[in-house]
Amino acid sequence: MRITRKRAAAAMVAVAALGLSACGSGGGGSSSGNGDEPELSNAAIGKVVDESDEKGGTLTFGLAGEWGDTVDPGETYYGYSWDMLRNYARTLVMFKTEPGKAGLELTPDLATDLGKSSDGGKTWTYTLRDGVKFEDGSPITAQDVKYAVLRSTDKQTFPNGPAYFEGMLDLPKNYKGPYKTPDVNTDSAIETPDDKTIVFHLTTPFAGFDYLAQLPQTAPVPEAEDTGTKYKDHVISSGPYMFDGKYSPTTGFTLVRNPNWDASTDPNRKALPDEMDVKLGLDANDLDNQLIAGTIDVDIAGTGIQAAALPKVLQSADLRERADNPVNARLWYSSINPTVKPLDNIDCRKAVMYAMSPVSYQNAYGGQYAGGDIATTLLPPQIPGYQDFDLYGQKDNPNGQPDKAKSALEACGQPDGFEFNIGYRAERPKEKATAEAFQQSLEKVGITATPRPLPENDYFSGTCGLPPYVVKNNLGICVNGWGADWPDGYGFLSQIVDSRVIRETGGSSNTSVRIPEVDQMVDEAITEQDETKRNELWGAVDKRVMEEAVIYPGVYAKAVLLRSKNATNVFVNESFGYYDYTAMGVKK
Repeated sequence: MRITRKRAAAAMVAVAALGLSACGSGGGGSSSGNGDEPELSNAAIGKVVDESDEKGGTLTFGLAGEWGDTVDPGETYYGYSWDMLRNYARTLVMFKTEPGKAGLELTPDLATDLGKSSDGGKTWTYTLRDGVKFEDGSPITAQDVKYAVLRSTDKQTFPNGPAYFEGMLDLPKNYKGPYKTPDVNTDSAIETPDDKTIVFHLTTPFAGFDYLAQLPQTAPVPEAEDTGTKYKDHVISSGPYMFDGKYSPTTGFTLVRNPNWDASTDPNRKALPDEMDVKLGLDANDLDNQLIAGTIDVDIAGTGIQAAALPKVLQSADLRERADNPVNARLWYSSINPTVKPLDNIDCRKAVMYAMSPVSYQNAYGGQYAGGDIATTLLPPQIPGYQDFDLYGQKDNPNGQPDKAKSALEACGQPDGFEFNIGYRAERPKEKATAEAFQQSLEKVGITATPRPLPENDYFSGTCGLPPYVVKNNLGICVNGWGADWPDGYGFLSQIVDSRVIRETGGSSNTSVRIPEVDQMVDEAITEQDETKRNELWGAVDKRVMEEAVIYPGVYAKAVLLRSKNATNVFVNESFGYYDYTAMGVKK
């Protein structure tokens, strides 16, 4: 069921009636309203709710619409997919499954320790634990990890995943992955001197390589079982759970216990439920109602309840006790595509920046309390390198600046305005409300912006992330969102501002930022060894991108998360910004 403008407005009126701030002042990312709002328990932030070691039962997850990308470790890129993946796939290292700041710390997973570097940070070595096995009982080897990483570099076959490895590994010049170039020797990039040892060779030093080692792409894949794009139908488990039958991106899947997982080899997972049942294709508002009723235990997307359910949660003492309002290292933003005319003119893009009402963007996500603070930068305040600047005066002008927008239209030669479409994920009511907010703000200065719903499952690979589609369908704006791959400037910015991740086939996470100077700045920041200077460089990258008006920053994300009354061992993992799906159990 979609949220129309009328229903969204009605929800915000209800929020206002409860004493909540619908606009706020933007900035800092820590305030949550005007001080009169009902208190949520926030019991799962920094601590564990219903701590338990009891095993058994079925933990039920729900998702509005289809699975966002894929369950294949070589291609997945949605945050909730990474969170869930840790139940059926083990990577070389991982973020700790603990509440509070500990959740931002890396710990060994398949490996016995964090990486050992040599050659000035260009070579990284990991040793696998003894006794780790796939679901069929066969041993997991270093060769399985190497194969997994190499297959992920084939971005024609696996367009959705991050592009760090192909950008950093010392791969042969004409290497196109194990499917297209199976006979090419890749020891220059990854060596496996024995079954327990894997050595990565980089083209340039990178002190943060352990963050790459925690990516799903290091989850082992047995080459003999690999079926390419069909591997997602049944990923071979290396974790405590395995797929019961075939995965369906439209209806869902069930994870059951992996009989060949050995808890003695895995200090990071309790593996409490007997099953994890993932239901897909739900309506977003119905999903909220099922969370309230307890027939669904977790909204797997982690983006929070919809505007329609918020007043109900805030008015109920029982529901407030089951709710958490974490501040995330995430940005709800929109790409302004310079490949769509006349947005190739910077003044036309600035007209969009000035015309858009920041508070209407904020309200689309639930207001300051439930949606987040007005953003003026790409980096959220929690990410090292964040600098507090506001190039377009958005904090001081929460309702937009029509006069400046009209002046910008004059400067770009479009005094009467122009037309384009706005892409958004059809399954996400908050993105629909954002597109409609753009439409209303821009029409006030003569710009006609028409919302276009697009399916979530290929949003980045086939529509809003695919440059030819963007141009052909006149998608001047694509509503978007981004969370850190890991908590630093590189882990947040590189995949959305580096033009070298843009692909004309297969799509990517960036289509709008095409600035050669920024690419050079990214390279400089990666190699800077001094942490303070490196963080300053990431702040400079942020400002340089904002100067080009190719991203509308939107809001620094917050969300009202709701816990089921049935769930145990619940806490917010700060590396994801929502509940840790690896730690959770369920009352029988």
